[in-house]
Amino acid sequence: MRVFDVHYVLVTGGAGYIGSHACKALKQAGFVPVVFDNLSTGWAEAVKFGPLVQGDLMDRAAIDAAFAQYNPVAVLHFAALSLVGDSMRDPAHYWRVNVGGALNLAEAAVAAGCRKFIFSSTCATYGDQDGVLLNEDTAQRPINAYGASKRAIEDILANFEAAFGLEHVIFRYFNVAGADPEGEVGEQHRPETHLIPLMLDAVAGRRSALTLHGTDYPTPDGTCIRDYVHVTDLVNAHVLGLQWLLGGKGTRSFNLGSGKGFSVREVIEQAGLVTNRAVPIIEGPRRPGDAAALVSGSHRAVAELGWEPRHSTMEQMIRDAWAWGQKPGYEA
Repeated sequence: MRVFDVHYVLVTGGAGYIGSHACKALKQAGFVPVVFDNLSTGWAEAVKFGPLVQGDLMDRAAIDAAFAQYNPVAVLHFAALSLVGDSMRDPAHYWRVNVGGALNLAEAAVAAGCRKFIFSSTCATYGDQDGVLLNEDTAQRPINAYGASKRAIEDILANFEAAFGLEHVIFRYFNVAGADPEGEVGEQHRPETHLIPLMLDAVAGRRSALTLHGTDYPTPDGTCIRDYVHVTDLVNAHVLGLQWLLGGKGTRSFNLGSGKGFSVREVIEQAGLVTNRAVPIIEGPRRPGDAAALVSGSHRAVAELGWEPRHSTMEQMIRDAWAWGQKPGYEA
């Protein structure tokens, strides 16, 4: 049966960290998120705000069936492989899954007449450009297969707009952190790879120590510098992007970050202040494919979308992540 009386939005990867937060934001904005997820890294328990379709983006028939059943007004595409180190070791897997899955999804959207598409891209498309505040016009020179696969999907979307009128908003994320301040959803990866939850797991005793991956970068304290954005702020931008497309404003790209860079050691220092505990650390070698510094210029999102990154202080990101990790039933 096809349903037309509500505004459905197809959310790929909606059982994952960012996707689950996006589903909550969509529901609060009056949409019904339909999660399309193979649950390889996501959690069925995180699907709380709309129906779940368990399916894989490599299965075109499953995607077509989801479009036929729900007739979504738009697609939010989060599902992807996203580990830089893994992408350097096995680039073919990243090209096959990320690019192949996105191509299937774009083709299915066009076939179903759904021509509003929001894509979760990454600052990794810019590569390593130290000392440069990265804005949407900065040259894209990815240095790992993850960033290259995301850049390729951006090109696919441009081609599909030219050929089929597939309007799209691209969001290039910087480091996403924190958790829903109300505690309904949070960050929980298998395995965990993100700095802040790894650090807080070490503080809580769920792992022995946090490994510093490289202490000899050309930065003031030798550790990588990254721009962090609160997940709640990030997904609110996606709702604004959806409203942008539905309002007929057309294709646009936006960076999403706080505009402030923090070194790994600075994040560790802030975690100690928030938790009032020492962070156990060990020093390790650099990871292949890691840039020394990535900091956003997000002025376009603020000026054009009216986006306000209100939660994106390091203190609140760590505080919300710490609260989520202390919830009963949380598993590292």
